[in-house]
Amino acid sequence: MGDLSINATRRAARTRWMLLAPALFILVLAASGPLLITLVYSVLTAGDYGGVEWQFSTDAWFNVFAQRDIFTDQLGWSDAHLSIFWRSVKLSLMTTLACLFFGVPKAYFIATRPKKQRELWMLLVIIPFWTNLLIRTFAIMELIRNEGTINTALLWLGVIDAPIQMLFTEFSILVGMVYVYLPLMVLPVYASMERLDFSLVEAGYDLYATRLQVLRRVIVPLVKPGVIAGSILVFVPSLGAYVTPRVMGGGNQLMLGNLIELQFGQGRNWPLGAALSITLLAIVMIALLFYVRVAGKEDIKHG
Repeated sequence: MGDLSINATRRAARTRWMLLAPALFILVLAASGPLLITLVYSVLTAGDYGGVEWQFSTDAWFNVFAQRDIFTDQLGWSDAHLSIFWRSVKLSLMTTLACLFFGVPKAYFIATRPKKQRELWMLLVIIPFWTNLLIRTFAIMELIRNEGTINTALLWLGVIDAPIQMLFTEFSILVGMVYVYLPLMVLPVYASMERLDFSLVEAGYDLYATRLQVLRRVIVPLVKPGVIAGSILVFVPSLGAYVTPRVMGGGNQLMLGNLIELQFGQGRNWPLGAALSITLLAIVMIALLFYVRVAGKEDIKHG
């Protein structure tokens, strides 16, 4: 009887693996395959006219953070790459904080509406996803350019005498990314807010807590998983953004995605582009591991 049970378990396990095999094959082929190719390219020699030469070299990894002077052969930091790394991380963090600032109150507002109204408000949040990213970026560009809506309105009101240069700056990139990624913050925070027991909020007020104390000691701890998830969903794509920095920055304010495209395109340095891609992946993995660690602590804390 025991042997029959063991054999049945083994057959069931084999059946599950057979059913999973096509999906696993596609996952390995579509995800791990390109990643492995990129990793291999990063340790090869750059070709003269693009592509790679099949000679092992660590020059690409060396050039990610360092460079040699073409005249003195002196070793130094790659200031251009480091400034782009810093700009990418800085703008991604600022985008995340701005989305938190605007997204959490919006999610709280929607969660406190009558149930029949929530679907309408959520529809308004999701509608931008129905439009192509490039079109949304050009829409924001139309608002903040020198002859755009904002400058025209300020000139008409007499607030300014000349248009404010907002386009093709880090500010314009920040505005564009906040607009693009704000729904990614609102959705997970709203999901946490919707499950929030608002009787706890009322209990806080009954105990003479101020609005700030209720927010800090009651609401934020309970919706923290949604805030962390939303922050990751905004930070990760912001870090590798390409379209928004390219359009809003005008090619003058490069971020990591633009630098990688530049190496594979005009730079014709595929190994360096591959090394930069793996570096970007490593930064994203660190952010995800941080999220998993914090989320795991929250699960343990709340039992």
